Amino acid sequence: MAKEFVFRGKSIEELKGMSLNEFAELLPSRERRSILRGFTGEQKKLLDRIRKKKKNIRTHCRDLIIFPEMVGVSLKVHNGKEWVLVNIGKEMLGHRIGEFVLTRKSIKHSSPGVGATRSSAALSVR
Repeated sequence: MAKEFVFRGKSIEELKGMSLNEFAELLPSRERRSILRGFTGEQKKLLDRIRKKKKNIRTHCRDLIIFPEMVGVSLKVHNGKEWVLVNIGKEMLGHRIGEFVLTRKSIKHSSPGVGATRSSAALSVR
């Protein structure tokens, strides 16, 4: 039997029925303050596009907090170089969109190439 998702003791149906201020009370203080201060123009525009169920929504707005009405929406978020597809799930509630789009690659070091350092000149080239 699958476990039902709950966020701070509330089911997803109860969360969708809440007002924005009621949902803000369930969040940590930094996110709650961000919601209660109001949204920027870019954030309002993005929320309108999400509410109208538009397809292929692209955004640079990485600081918007994920609300229950956004669950199930797919967004393309800019990471500084390219657009990364983000499918918003229930577990993402209360987080910011940008947390799920990494802006830096992980570095994978390997052996040095030819001419990388003075000491690599002594290595045999295969």
